Parts: sequence; structure tokens; C-alpha cells
Amino acid sequence: MLGHFLIWGGAAIADQTPIRVPRPVAQITAQDRADDSGKSIDVTWAPADAAPISFEILRATSFSGPFERVGVAPAGASAFTDSKVQNNTDYWYQVVVVGADGVRSAPAVTAAAVQAKARWFFRARLWFGIVVLTVCVSIITFIQLAKAGAPLTIRKIAGLQAVEEAIGRATEMGRDILFIPGVEDMNDIQTIAGINILGRVARLAAEHGADLEIPTRRSLVMTTARETVAEAYLAAGRPEAYNSDRIHYVTDEQFAFAAAVSGYMVRERPAACFYMGLFFAESLIFAETANSIGAIQVAGTAEVAQLPFFVAAADYTLIGEEFFAASAYLSGEPAQLGSLKGQDVGKVLAATLIGAGFVLAAVNALTGAMWARTAVHELVAMLGSS
Repeated sequence: MLGHFLIWGGAAIADQTPIRVPRPVAQITAQDRADDSGKSIDVTWAPADAAPISFEILRATSFSGPFERVGVAPAGASAFTDSKVQNNTDYWYQVVVVGADGVRSAPAVTAAAVQAKARWFFRARLWFGIVVLTVCVSIITFIQLAKAGAPLTIRKIAGLQAVEEAIGRATEMGRDILFIPGVEDMNDIQTIAGINILGRVARLAAEHGADLEIPTRRSLVMTTARETVAEAYLAAGRPEAYNSDRIHYVTDEQFAFAAAVSGYMVRERPAACFYMGLFFAESLIFAETANSIGAIQVAGTAEVAQLPFFVAAADYTLIGEEFFAASAYLSGEPAQLGSLKGQDVGKVLAATLIGAGFVLAAVNALTGAMWARTAVHELVAMLGSS
């Protein structure tokens, strides 16, 4: 009986052991996050004296409250970012230490109100701003030079030089010219580039008196192509030769469209075929069918997966950027030529920075020089922000 009493007595005494309440954090501060749009406030505090379970962060719009919880920071943290605040509004913050068994400390409150304010300039994107400004100034400068008559040299692109040859051959043979402006709608940049090239091809066809056949997979592309070709025929001085029926919608179905175009090729045997835009699996079908009838083929796309098929089966292929530069190359308009040359400045700048990073990384790897390592980190940060 005595032992039983002592055991239960000890249990009773153990149950009455006081629970340790965590001490509140010290040095709590809140400040607006720099270089942002005014939507974040950083709350910091000194580390707790013992390992807590977590920290609760509460927020209020007045010193007396009421405070509402806005987040939880893990044990060992000493900072929290509140990203759900309003501009130019006073906020007070509390940090509560949560210890074992969910015991909470007394709240530590910021001494003064803090406001989030939007900044006019984001300093971390300084290099991005410099690069953009450099490219913009270059584009404007080259456009003005082109308008003033300064010669702007663009390297020769074989596929574009062959355009007039292909149209001339079709005229001599008395056969059609087939032009396909891709298989996507007008919201695709490659379709827009293809329509730009179509304008030049249509004008040359009008000047030579050749017939132009344009099947489309999207109705909006058909409408745009009709407007483009009509304008080209008018500019060539032959509006009466324009025939809208030869610019027609076929179907939205991918392989039904491919079958219809291939059937046209076999029946009508066009002398020149142009594929300018975004293509998928039908690229090889078009190229092989046209190759079987002996047509001159000029293809252009930025779809990497389809380029090998065009390169293998077509006579000339505009690869990637050549395709987008084609309209400037063919038209010779000062605005387009200046834009093209100005963009080249940005590419040279990017290539220079990448080359500098490679050299610095090699120096650091070979010599272990800290200055090279620091420069590489700064350069990576610069390119990352750009």
C-alpha cells in the first residue's frame, strides 16, 4: 500500500511540474522591401534563446490591434517577408515564439508603423535596363541611317536569292506557284513572318504574270493572305490579275490538309513551292511530294524538329532567324533593315558577355583566383537579371 501511494504521489507531483514559457524575441523590426512594387514588408528579429518549434507573425493596422496571423516561420529563422500588404498603409507586426507543446511566448511588437511604398527603379535590373537602352538606341540609329540613304549590308541568304529565280521558272513553264503560309493561325509569329514574305512573292508573281495558289488551314489566315496578295497586285500595277478564289481555306484537320495539298501538287504540278511558317509532320509530306514532281522548293521555319526534313528534301531552307529576317531582306525598307541591324548589336553584346564569362570561369578554374570567381558570380547575376 505504501509503495502504491508513493508511486501515485510521485505521479501527482510530476503532473504539477511548471511548463516553461518561451522568452519573446528581441530586436524586432519591420521595414519596406527595397526595389519592389510596394507589396512587401520584411520583418526581422533576433534569434530566440532556445530552440522553438516555430514563429508566428501577426499584423495589424493599428498599434492596439486587432492582430491577425499572416504567416509562420520555421525554427531557426530570423526573418519573414509579408507579401500581401497595400501601398501607403500603416502596419504593426508581432512575433510570437511557439515552443514545445504549443506553448506561446508573449508577443514582441514593432515600435513604429511601417509602410510599403512602390519604387520607381528596380536596381537589381540595372543591367537589363542598360542592355535594353543600348539595343533601342542602336535600332533607332540604324533606322535613321537607312532613311538617310546609308548602305546597310545584310549577308546574302541563298534561299531568298532563289525566290525570283523560282518565280521566273514558273512563269517560263506556264505552271503555278504554290505558297503555304504555315499551318497555324495568325496568333503565331511564324505565320505573320510567312505572310510578310507572301507579300513580296505575290508582287513578283504579279510582275511576271505567274499564277499563285495559296491553300490555308485557318480561315483567318485565308482572309489575311487575300488582303496581302490584293495589295501586292495593286502595288505591281496589275489589280485586274488578282483572283481571290486561288486563296482558299481547305480544312483545320492536319493530315486532311496535307492530303489535299499533296493531291493538288500531283495533279497540277506547280513549278515552284514555298513553305513559309510553322509546320509539323506534314513538312516531309509536302517536301517529298514536290520533290517527286521536280518543283523548286524554298522552305522557311523556326520549328527545330522540322528543319532536318526541309534541309534534306527542299532546294533552299531558311533556318530560324533567316526566316524572320526575310521580310527585311526582300523589301529593303529602312525601318525593317534598321531594326535588323540594331538587333544585331544586342546579339553581339550578349555574345561578348557570354565569352567574358567563359574566360573568367576558365581563369578561376586554372588559377583559383578569387577576383575571377567574384567576377563570374557578378556576371551570372547580371545575365540572370537580364
